[in-house]
Amino acid sequence: MKKLYYTANALLILMLVLLGSCKKTDTITLTENKKEKKKVIEYKKPETVSYQITNTKEWLKLNEADSSKMDIVYALNRTDKTNFKKLDSVVIPADFSGDLVYYLPFPLHVSALEEVSKIILFSYPTQTFAAYENGELMRTGPTNMGRKKDPTPTGLFFTNWKAEKTTSTFNDEWELKWNFNIENKLGVGFHQYDLPGYPASHSCLRLLEKDAKYLYTFADEWILKDKENVKVKGTPVVVFGSYEFDGPKPWLKLASDPEALNIPESEIENQVKPFLKEILENQNLREAEPTKTI
Repeated sequence: MKKLYYTANALLILMLVLLGSCKKTDTITLTENKKEKKKVIEYKKPETVSYQITNTKEWLKLNEADSSKMDIVYALNRTDKTNFKKLDSVVIPADFSGDLVYYLPFPLHVSALEEVSKIILFSYPTQTFAAYENGELMRTGPTNMGRKKDPTPTGLFFTNWKAEKTTSTFNDEWELKWNFNIENKLGVGFHQYDLPGYPASHSCLRLLEKDAKYLYTFADEWILKDKENVKVKGTPVVVFGSYEFDGPKPWLKLASDPEALNIPESEIENQVKPFLKEILENQNLREAEPTKTI
C-alpha cells in the first residue's frame, strides 16, 4: 500500500510540474504575440549616385525599351511618359542599379514619426511626396503642385472623401482619377493627372497614376458624425516649403551636387512638430473606433 501511495504522489507531483511548465510556455507565447512587427522595407542601394544632363531624344533612342530605367527618369524629372518626350534635356543617373527611393530626396526613416501610424508628406521645393508608416518610408514619387498663380496651400491637412473618378472644380471637362480630397472648401486634393515637369496645377497635387492609386488605398477617409460634422479626420497630410517659380528646375542641380535636394530628418521633424499633438489626438480617436465587420 505504501508503495502504491508513494507512486501515486509521484505521479501527482509530475503532473503538477508539467501543468506549471505549460502555463509558463503559454504566457511567453502570448506575450510574444502581442509584439507588433514593424514594417521595414529592404531597399537596394546603387553603387554610386551621380547625375548628368543629357539630350532627351538621344537618350531615349538607347533606353526607351528599359521600363525600370524609364520609371526612375520620369520620377527624377518630375514628369510622366507623355511629357518626358517633350523635354529638351533631362537629368539622368549614372547608375540605375538602386531602388527609386535613392534617387528622390526623402529619408528612409524619420524617428520623429515613429508614433505616427500613417502620414503623407508633400515637399513643394523638390516636387516629391512620401508616405510613412511609423517613421518608415513606404512609398515616394514625383508630384506637380500648384502653379505660381494658384499655389498649393501649405500646412497640415487630413484626407477626407475620395473618388476613383471625379471632375475638377475649375473645369468640369477635366477628369481626375484616384482623387483624394484634403481641403473640402477649396477643393484641393491629390490625384492622377498630367505631369509636365513643373508646378502646373490649379492648387491640387498631381501624381502618376500608379502613385495616385497607392495613396488612394493607403490613406483613410474621414468618419462623419452626420452630414455637417466630422467625427474622425482621415490620414494626416503635411505640405511644406516653397518653390522658386522664376528659377531653373531644382532637380537640374543634381548634375553638380547629387545631394542638393536631400531632405534631412531634422527638416521633417521641424515641419511636423507643430502639428504632432493634433495628429496623435486624431489617431487615438480613429484607433478607438469600433472595427466594422461585413
